[in-house]
Amino acid sequence: MKPVLSVLLLLSSLVCAFAADDPAIAANEFYAVYKDHHAQGGIPDATERLRFSPVLSPRLNKQLTAADAAQGRLTAKVKNAVPPMLEGDIFSSLFEGATSWKVGACQGDAKTARCPVALSYVPPPSPNAKANKPANWNDTVLLVNTPQGWKVDDVIYDAGFAFGNTGRLSAMLQMVITANP
Repeated sequence: MKPVLSVLLLLSSLVCAFAADDPAIAANEFYAVYKDHHAQGGIPDATERLRFSPVLSPRLNKQLTAADAAQGRLTAKVKNAVPPMLEGDIFSSLFEGATSWKVGACQGDAKTARCPVALSYVPPPSPNAKANKPANWNDTVLLVNTPQGWKVDDVIYDAGFAFGNTGRLSAMLQMVITANP
């Protein structure tokens, strides 16, 4: 592993150690990593998955890796002739992703938690145009308590946008994996 990636992974692990006992803190740690990814969209590549790894459950990390491999098989098979199966932000309901978030009160038990999250997307200013209106919506983050503490295990897309993500993140990733064995 490259030294810079090793340092990033170590620092992320240390920061996430504080989230071990509180699902809301763990959800906020996830969004702190997410804020730098949403602009890229799609399934995170290996480098991005390293950044997400400390805040995601082993199950979700494994599913992201499998979906990325499945997408790679499709891309190779069609020689880049089609776009990726998943484009845009996969961690929220809105294609463009969120530019801010507020984690609500989490509900659950010692093993699992559901945290509502109020999300907003503020479009960049347009030259020669008035300010664009922000988009506001809610999603739910599902967390599991692992031996390393609370980790994000799934996202439920709650917004109901006409052209946004619906269902669950894990179901979308499974669709990619199943379609490209």
